[in-house]
This record gives sequence, C-alpha cells and structure tokens, in this order.
Amino acid sequence: MILIAGTVRVAAGGLDKVRDAMETVLSATRAEDGCIQYAYARDVLDPDLMHVSELWRDMDALKAHGAAPHMKIWGSAMREAGVLERDLKWYEVGEGTPL
Repeated sequence: MILIAGTVRVAAGGLDKVRDAMETVLSATRAEDGCIQYAYARDVLDPDLMHVSELWRDMDALKAHGAAPHMKIWGSAMREAGVLERDLKWYEVGEGTPL
C-alpha cells in the first residue's frame, strides 16, 4: 500500500475560500478504485495549515488518482487558496496492526 502524509500551508483564509471544492474532491476521490483512505484536516492551532493523509492500494491506484478529472478541480482550488508551502511524502507500507 502507498501512504501519503504531510502538510500544505496556504495564504491566510485560503482554506475557507475553497471549502466547496475540497468537499467535491473528497467525495470523488473516496469513490475511486484503490482509495482506502483520503482525508485532510485543518490544524487546530494554525487555520492556514492543512494536514493530508491518504492510503492507496498500490502505486497504480495513486497514479490513476492523479489523472482523475476532479484533480483539475483540486489544482484550481489550491491555486485559489494560495499554496505557500507543501511538504508531502509517500511511503510504501504494509497492512498495519490495530492499536
């Protein structure tokens, strides 16, 4: 499986501007074949910092996601939000063990 984790920092108030697009992309992505988990969350102490967490069945599923039509919506939304900094990494992981 492929895990993506990290943060995206946007301009002040940027996430508020693109909330509708974020909801659209979340719903569409979660319906994709190979998407196990897809989430982002605003930091409690920093409203312009978004935490990203994605889990994909394999790299092929992640590549298909990148080519999905709704990712154009995401790209436009992130430009509108004013991305200042992006720190995302992908990891190859196993099945995991419940805590």
